[in-house]
Amino acid sequence: MQQSAVPELAHTQTRPIHWVATATAVAGVMALSSLLQPNSATAAQPATGPETKAAHAAAAPGTAGVDFPLTCGPVKAVVRKKATGDLDGDGNPETVAVVHCDAPMGTPPDGVYVLTRAKDGRARVVATLADPKAGDTVSDVVVRRGAVFATLLGYSSRDVPRCCPDVTDHVKWQWKNGSFERSTSAGAHRV
Repeated sequence: MQQSAVPELAHTQTRPIHWVATATAVAGVMALSSLLQPNSATAAQPATGPETKAAHAAAAPGTAGVDFPLTCGPVKAVVRKKATGDLDGDGNPETVAVVHCDAPMGTPPDGVYVLTRAKDGRARVVATLADPKAGDTVSDVVVRRGAVFATLLGYSSRDVPRCCPDVTDHVKWQWKNGSFERSTSAGAHRV
């Protein structure tokens, strides 16, 4: 057996006092770190210039308490998705809500509604982009460059089971001449 070139040092063996010193040091660091906290973070950028202040002048309307034009019988309407953005160029954001009845089973059709803030500050529905009577469901909705983009899942005939949509349609709604105009991509395709 080869002997170590470095002799055994007495202080390399741990004793209870070493553990107490380590625990005290860790407790001190934790106590000090709880006293020294950074400023709280915010997601909003500071407003600079008149155009930025106008864009942040109003918040997009919420969906709570809104009476959607949807007949659900004994169940209530549920907002599945929403997106916000300025759709009519007035500097105030609107909310696009995808809503359906909270059915206990099956895949209920979605309605797509545009909400704006009324003069009294409450949200109200100003347009129906997709009527649930059409039977479509919405898999995706976004607002980009002042337009609403959505992917609608539908059915090619009444013979297709309501669980399994077989048509996908990519649509866009744009505010033009006082109303929302719908345009469709190159064509709906079957899934």
